[in-house]
Amino acid sequence: MSDLALIGLTGSRLWPDRQLLEDTLLGTWHDALQVGYTGIELMHGTAEGADTIGDRWAKRNGLLVRERPADWEGPCGAECQPGHRRRNRRGIEYCPLAGHRRNQQMVDERPVLFVAASYRNSSGTADCSRRAKAAHIPVHTITA
Repeated sequence: MSDLALIGLTGSRLWPDRQLLEDTLLGTWHDALQVGYTGIELMHGTAEGADTIGDRWAKRNGLLVRERPADWEGPCGAECQPGHRRRNRRGIEYCPLAGHRRNQQMVDERPVLFVAASYRNSSGTADCSRRAKAAHIPVHTITA
């Protein structure tokens, strides 16, 4: 084995413990090296909180980063019901299921592992974790 391990990161926008998340990612990197990968590439959804912490940590350490933002303002998916769109605080209309679609897209990229930084029962983190487990992708959950 000589390639990078793709690691998915999902986590709360309110994640409070930078050190715990960074230590977890460092351990994941170390574990990937121990099993024969040349390193890791970190994939995340570009949200504030855990995603941002992970992004900064990966870039500081010279790792590749795969950003997967949700298309909140874009078109709805086939699963969306008519009239379900909402408006945010700025008055911009968005699809509330865009984050769930992005989570599935991340799972479909088949990372070897997801790190889930769960804080205050974040629904997005729980959704991504459920999808990963259903796809038989291991999920390493940390809580703060």
